[in-house]
Amino acid sequence: MTLPLVAHVGIAVADLEAAIEKYSALLGRRPDRVEDVPEMSVRVAVFAGENTHGGYVELLAPTNHDNSIARFLERRGEGLHHVCVHVTDIEKKLAELKALGYRLIDETPRIGALGHKIAFVHPSVSHGVLIELEESPTGAE
Repeated sequence: MTLPLVAHVGIAVADLEAAIEKYSALLGRRPDRVEDVPEMSVRVAVFAGENTHGGYVELLAPTNHDNSIARFLERRGEGLHHVCVHVTDIEKKLAELKALGYRLIDETPRIGALGHKIAFVHPSVSHGVLIELEESPTGAE
C-alpha cells in the first residue's frame, strides 16, 4: 500500500465538543474516533473515514492547562497546529535530521493518537510549521 505524504492535519481547539459539532457539519460526518492521549494531555477527535493511515483531520483539545496545546491556544488561539507526514522508519529519520542539525522537539518517538509512533520537529526549521513525523504502519510504504 502506498501512503499519502500527508498523514493528517492537527487543529488545536479550546472546546472539543463545540469543534466536533462544527467539523461534523463541515465534513458531513461525525468523528470516527474520540480518544484521550494521556501522555500528551490531550483529547483528540479523528475524522478519518475508512483510512486512518492518511488524509484525515485531527482536532486536539488540552485536558489540562499545562501542556503544549494549552500553551499554543494561549499564544495563538485556535487553528492549524501541525502537519503530520509519513516516514518509513521514524528512528532513522530522527537520526538523519539530528545529524543535519535540525531542532527536534522529540529525539525519540512516542505513541500518539490511534497508537501511531510519532515525533515532532521544531517549527523553526520548517518555516514556522510544526511538523509531526508518523511512522507508516507495518507493510505500508
